[in-house]
Amino acid sequence: MTTSSAVAPAPLPTRLRRTWSRVQAHPRGLLYGFVAVHAAVFLALTPLMIGGGVSGDLPLYRLWATGALSEGVWPVLDFSWVYPAGAIVPIVLPNVFGEQHYQFVWLALLTALNAVALWLLTDRGRRTVDNRAAWWWLLVTLVLSPVAFLRLEGFSAPLVVAALMLLSTRPRVAGLLLAAATWIKVWPAAVIAAVVVGSRHRAVVLRGGVLVTMVVVSCVLLGRGADDITSFVTMQSGRAMQLEATLSTPWLWMAMLRVPGASVYQNVALATREVMGPGDTWMINDSTQVMLAVLVLLAGVLAVATFGLPRWAEPGRRGSAGSGRTAAVVPARDRGDEFGTVLLGALTLTLAFVVFNKVGSPQYLLWIVPIVAVGYASRPEAFRTPAVLTAWASGLTTLVFPILYRPLIELNPVAVLVLGARNGILVVLFCWCAVRLVRLAVATVRSDGLEVGVPLVAARAS
Repeated sequence: MTTSSAVAPAPLPTRLRRTWSRVQAHPRGLLYGFVAVHAAVFLALTPLMIGGGVSGDLPLYRLWATGALSEGVWPVLDFSWVYPAGAIVPIVLPNVFGEQHYQFVWLALLTALNAVALWLLTDRGRRTVDNRAAWWWLLVTLVLSPVAFLRLEGFSAPLVVAALMLLSTRPRVAGLLLAAATWIKVWPAAVIAAVVVGSRHRAVVLRGGVLVTMVVVSCVLLGRGADDITSFVTMQSGRAMQLEATLSTPWLWMAMLRVPGASVYQNVALATREVMGPGDTWMINDSTQVMLAVLVLLAGVLAVATFGLPRWAEPGRRGSAGSGRTAAVVPARDRGDEFGTVLLGALTLTLAFVVFNKVGSPQYLLWIVPIVAVGYASRPEAFRTPAVLTAWASGLTTLVFPILYRPLIELNPVAVLVLGARNGILVVLFCWCAVRLVRLAVATVRSDGLEVGVPLVAARAS
């Protein structure tokens, strides 16, 4: 009679967790992960690139680039354009080596930018072990790869990561990067607004932004494109409700339920799907004003969270030697976590940009991801919930586009429910951020009240 001394193998989930822990703990694990992610994208698109083809939004980008370099017809300079003028650079640059190589050069440029962003997320390569934020950014980029590597946000997202990581140490460079990203896609303006309100480096960042803006505007003026320099604003404001937008959800459900007058249709000029239905006129015409009002309100809350409420000194009565005068012991801007407040403000403003926007595309998740990645890297506990919610929203976004996009257009209930879940997560994340921003503002005001209540004499004595 014999007994077996063999130990039963661990369950598969346990083995996977152990393997994942070893990868995270390896000094070069992140490097291998970065190479694997980008190599997978290159390999997936290799058959297309061999034939000189392009994917995603790149056929349209290459058409514009060819028109500019071969025919002398430039966006903004010769016709109204849906993007800011700075987007000409990343769109035209990959065509310099010829149309056949457009996709390859595009991916090479994005890989270089992503490498810089990862380098900064790891503290210039010094924090490569157990860096959950860097892994999070890398894996979410992979999940969103259909848009992260094939749309313009692929350029603006790593620029914002780099800018936020450099804000405290290199504010001038951060200002230049944020301005450049804004002139590619306008959404980083929300990040700039948060920096201007909440950071002590606001003046330096603004100077960098003004410098980049002067360069872009000067180039447009020299090219005689002054009439269309703001066309990216006017063209967006005149659009109807896009299929994937959070605000479009009620009309999408109306269309699915066959409510009379509700439907999904193709906007041929902009190559997008839009929805229409009863009561959509107000949303189409006034949603932009509502979004701007929400952004202004949130910027005001961020200002209160940063500085507290305005104070006015009360003059002392005659003969009282000013004994009734009070003073704050510590200015509001010198208290608390300045960078954390800026990140929370930037995330809240950007989410408002997404949630209250009648235009909504899958790449809009790349507006949120850079801020969450930096927040998770610098304030892991505070940004754990946004990281989890953003990861779920990213997975559902890719499930909607490109996997379920055709069924969504056909109003398949499963696809509509998946999109509704994604939009619901975005709304929950926005509310989570807004509540915490308001709480921070209330705490600042209460702290100011306690400080102002200290008599001036006591303040001097201390």
